[in-house]
This record gives sequence, structure tokens and C-alpha cells, in this order.
Amino acid sequence: MQKLEVFGAKKLKGQVKISGSKNASLPILASTLLSRKKIFLNNLPKVKDIETMLILLESLGSKIKKNKNKIIIDNSKQKKTFASYNLVKTMRAGILVLGPLLAKFGKAKVSSPGGCSIGVRPIDIHLRALQKLGVKIKISQGYVIASAPDGLVGSKIHFSKVSVGATENLIIASCLAKGTTTLSNCAIEPEIQDLIKFLKSMGCNIKWISKRKLKIIGIKEVGGGKYSVMFDRIEAGTYLVAAAITHGNLKIYNIVPEIIKTEINILRKIGANVKVKKNLIHIIGNKKIRKVNIKTAPYPGFPTDLQAQIMVLLCKANKKSLIIEDIFENRFMHAAELNRMGAKISIKGNKALVNGNTNFAPAELMATDLRASVSLILAALCAKGKSIINRIYHLDRGYESIEKKLKKVGAKIRRLN
Repeated sequence: MQKLEVFGAKKLKGQVKISGSKNASLPILASTLLSRKKIFLNNLPKVKDIETMLILLESLGSKIKKNKNKIIIDNSKQKKTFASYNLVKTMRAGILVLGPLLAKFGKAKVSSPGGCSIGVRPIDIHLRALQKLGVKIKISQGYVIASAPDGLVGSKIHFSKVSVGATENLIIASCLAKGTTTLSNCAIEPEIQDLIKFLKSMGCNIKWISKRKLKIIGIKEVGGGKYSVMFDRIEAGTYLVAAAITHGNLKIYNIVPEIIKTEINILRKIGANVKVKKNLIHIIGNKKIRKVNIKTAPYPGFPTDLQAQIMVLLCKANKKSLIIEDIFENRFMHAAELNRMGAKISIKGNKALVNGNTNFAPAELMATDLRASVSLILAALCAKGKSIINRIYHLDRGYESIEKKLKKVGAKIRRLN
């Protein structure tokens, strides 16, 4: 099993190009199932979750040609409606094929999803909403077996809580539903906006009618086309934190700074010097890191996917900071490993009290999920000596060439087999 070896206490300096967004690419890839025409996608990240989604699409009958980070998808002969556990178990986004398969064929059998063990993350919100479109659902042996013999029919749907996955699934499904669908209490993450832009480029009729309310008028056939996926805002945030924690000097490019205003403002409060240009952020870390209290929230709030990374930075702050995790219930598992490196973090329910002034010590560490993996790298980067990070397969699900990018800006890091 592969590991990462990290030698810390070096300032990061240089430029980092941010890859395409994993969390935008996955629903876009799932939504290509709606079309029977050729679709050309650009700026897909080279990460494990994208590979898994492409294999899942191929198992459903999609023909896929790859060329670097560009792919061509042809669904003209795609007819299968069964998504097996073997493919969906490692990736929660596998459930997103349920909506397009139901919209296109009126039936689907999809395994309940897997992914990181950061909370229950039930799919009941997806299923209740699909039922309002006329879908009949039963759960058997870990599979969702769904059918809509008369096709999907537009309806008014109010999500009981803001859910990114449910919003994505219902947007995709509603594109081929008969009549008009309104979705309210929608998630408004940038990745959802990117999905909508993609679907509209293929002829779908989708319109925001208020901040969290969408109107979708069903069409008979979805076209093809070309599309370039947005940048990965979580990867961008991770490198911003890396610069801040190592007192480094990084230029982060291939991004849209407006999308990550919340994260930039937090880093400024903490003490980093952040300058913003059109598609670039220049960050210089400050030796004096100030405390800040953070609560994760749906967009435009502070993202749960950056909570582990910011926790590491707050370990170096001048005073105690409080982090409230309001999205997932098991997302403090990295805290125990950080404490083994000398941090003083106490957890009570969904609150983490982070004592500052930590001098991280090198250690052998175990990653528990995708974002926890990268938080351990950040801690290791400012620990004097060698750290080993095990179970980095989590990391490969969401970060493209992370050790290569870090090496390029001065980190001493390598992958061990």
C-alpha cells in the first residue's frame, strides 16, 4: 500500500495551477447519460473518483474516448440501467446516475453509495423528491430499484434540508420530465451552477426564479456539445492554506477568485496577505497567525471540505479557536492524528476547540478520509523532520498530482510503495 513521506519546515514558494473540479465533474458526467449525442468535456481532473465515474458510465454502455484531460462521450447506444455495488461503493456520486437513467428509460437499479466515512449522508432526500416526479421505489439488498412506467412528470418539490447531491439528481432528472418542475430550498454551490450551465449548453430549460428556487421545463431530447469544467475550489483553498501555514509565497492560478470570497476573507482575518487578480490569487503567509471562529455551512458559507485544512492552520494561531461542523457528523476524525503530532484539539459533539501555538512534531499517521488526508500533509509540511502518511488512496480520490505540485513549490515529499 502506498504512503507519502513528508519532510517539513520549508516555506512554499512559486506557482500552483489548479485542476478542474472533481465535485463539478461528477454530476456533469452523470448528466451526460441524458443525451444520445456526442459530448466533449475539457478540464476534468485526473483523480480516482473521475476514473471510477467513467468506468461506471462505460458499464452502463457509454462509449468514452480519453485524450489527456479531455474526453468524448457517446451515449447513442447506451441502454443499460444497472449500476453495480462494485463501482458505486467507493464513491458517493454514483447515486447521481439514478436521476438520468430514470429520466431516459423510466427505470434504474443503482447501489446505495459509498465514499468517505464522514457521516451517514442518507439518500432519502433524493428518493422522496424522485417519488414526487412519479417514481416508484423499493430498497432491496443494498440497491435502489426505481421505476416510472409512465415517465417522469413535473412537480413542485421542496427539499427538507439543503442537499447538494439531491439538488443535482433532481435537476438532472427534471430535464426530461413532462411539464414543469420547481425545486425549492436548493443547494447553490458553484458546482451546481456549473452543472446547470452545462445542461443549458445542451438545450435544457432551467431558470433560477429566486436564490434557492429553480424552474425546469422538461424537453423531449437533450443535445450534445462541448464544455469546460470549472476549477476545483477545494484544491485552491487547500493550497492557500498550505501557503499560510508554511509562511510561504504562492500564486494560485487557473481559478475564479470571486467564487472563493468566503475562504479568502477568513485567510485575511487569520493574518495572511492575500491579493486577488482576475484569475489568480497571490498569498503570502504571516508568521503571526490570528485565531478565528468558523462554522461550516452550505455555500456561500465556509465549506465543510476545507474544515480539516483550516483546523491545521488554527493549531498555529495565537489563541484558541472554535470550529463548528454543521454539515457532517463524523468530520473531526483527523483531530486525533493531529493531536498525536502535538496539537491540542478537544472535540465535543459537532464542536472542536483548537488550542493555538502548536509546534507540530513529525509522526507516522493514518488518513481516515479524503480531506483528512490532505490536512495531515499540511501539518507534516510545518513539522521539523520526517512524517509518514498511510492510506493515501483517500487522497488520490480528489487531489490531482498533489506531491508533484507540492514538490514544484519547494516541498520535500515523495510517494513510497
